[in-house]
Amino acid sequence: MNFLYSIDAAIFLFLNKTVANPVFDFLMPVVTESDNWTIPLALIILALLLFGGKKGRIAVLLVALIVTLSDQLSSHVIKPWIGRVRPCFVVEGVRQLIRQSHSFSFPSSHASNMAAVATLFSIKYPKIKWVVIGIAILVGYSRIYVGVHYPFDVLAGFILGICCALVIIQCEKWVITIYKNAKQKQTPQES
Repeated sequence: MNFLYSIDAAIFLFLNKTVANPVFDFLMPVVTESDNWTIPLALIILALLLFGGKKGRIAVLLVALIVTLSDQLSSHVIKPWIGRVRPCFVVEGVRQLIRQSHSFSFPSSHASNMAAVATLFSIKYPKIKWVVIGIAILVGYSRIYVGVHYPFDVLAGFILGICCALVIIQCEKWVITIYKNAKQKQTPQES
């Protein structure tokens, strides 16, 4: 376990310090701040509700379910259970570019939520797959760059988010199948 921790810390320091530059010093705190995503996400949700038809309304419902599941699992189940302290509080010489509460680090909730949303939109809207995946990766990287998560925190967040999305998408398929079967039973069959 110490070997994995030392690899994680070494990669963290490389991404946090070695590749540091003025452009990322400005950009990554902006990318990582959840409040900066509020207006773009609200506009996307509004567009899906108004112009996305049934598929868009279902996507909004699924996003709400997926983010709730991934966020609750990461923040309220796994983080307290694992209890990993954030690198900005234990790694010497870390470049901490944002203020951070003393909440636990593993897994990254930002990464989990973004991966969950990216997975859903990659499946529902394949034409924008690389855009949403790119945004998720950028947000995950920003968490390391600003000094608040180790790379394995982000990786675990991505895995958790993808799994949460796949579970909810599978549940949607089951609900659709049950609905179609029930509807077929109600329809009188012609002889």
